[in-house]
Parts: sequence; C-alpha cells; structure tokens
Amino acid sequence: MNSDFDRSIRKIIDTSGRVIICGMGKSGIIGKKIAATLASTGTPSFFMHPGEAFHGDLGMVTSNDVFIAISNSGETDEVLKLIPFLKDNGNFIISLTGSPSSTLALSSDSHLNVGVSEEACPLS
Repeated sequence: MNSDFDRSIRKIIDTSGRVIICGMGKSGIIGKKIAATLASTGTPSFFMHPGEAFHGDLGMVTSNDVFIAISNSGETDEVLKLIPFLKDNGNFIISLTGSPSSTLALSSDSHLNVGVSEEACPLS
C-alpha cells in the first residue's frame, strides 16, 4: 500500500459528505458499479456522468463530498473540465488512472495507479 491509497481510504471513511464517482465509457461503467457497491455497503455515493455535469448535475456536489475520477489515460476532456470547479468547491479529488504522469493524476489530491502491463483480451 502507498500513502495515496491510505489517504484516499481515510478521506472516504471520514467524509461527512458523499462519494461521487465519474468516468466516461468503460471507466464510467466501472464507476457506476463502484458507486452502487459503496451505496449498498453504507457509504453514501452516486455516479455522475461527466458529460452531464455541466448541464446541471454539478449542483449536486457539495464541498464535503469526495470526488473519484476514473480515466485510463488521465486525459479525458469531459473529466478534466470538472477539475477547476472541484478545486474551487474544496472537494478532495481521488483519481484512478493508468498514467501517474497524466493531467488528471497530477491535478488530484490523491492518485491510484490502476495501469495494467498487459490486457487480458488477446484482441486488444
């Protein structure tokens, strides 16, 4: 375990807000499952589609919420556009990317490297 993992878990446990998860495409599908799992185990959470965020959904984000952004590349435009709002709003940002040097990773308060060295699918 690294300090970012420990810090992320501690922030999630200690938050008085909710855990909001976002991602596009496959990352979004994974994010929906994580949000559902957290909610079913007692951690208030929900999924926010980054494309819908600027069309009213950002109004659901309070400064007490922890925000988890998932992007394999860490360069997904729809997710990156949320960072200035989240920083101004005082949210703790956790990113899950396959690229620790990506814009998203470097813009986050805590980064978890979820990169894989080899894809499981032989067609990838």
